[in-house]
Amino acid sequence: MNRLYETMYIIRPDLPDADVEAVINKYQTLLQENQQQGDYIIVQNRGKRRMEYKIKKHREGIYVQMNYSGPPTIVAALERMMRIDENVLRFLTLSRELEDLADNEKPPALEPAPEPAEVS
Repeated sequence: MNRLYETMYIIRPDLPDADVEAVINKYQTLLQENQQQGDYIIVQNRGKRRMEYKIKKHREGIYVQMNYSGPPTIVAALERMMRIDENVLRFLTLSRELEDLADNEKPPALEPAPEPAEVS
């Protein structure tokens, strides 16, 4: 059974732009390799932001948000890779319910199909 997930992670701010893109592509590729029919992936680079407190001696971080659907095993694989990646400062994954999403956030593949109109 596929579920909706949202993962936000913070990348080290001292990486060159090419390395930042490589980190983002690495996790996006992992999701795409484990994609099934009807799954979706949305990746948004939120840019460099100042953090409230230091994490691993960094006061800023590059925030990346990924919204995706898939089996629960994909979250474990994704977080395992992030845990050992020195370029990722922090990460957090939330499980989302389709009913809790706003209309503009709902993925087209997971929206309920419209009921057919009656023919007279």
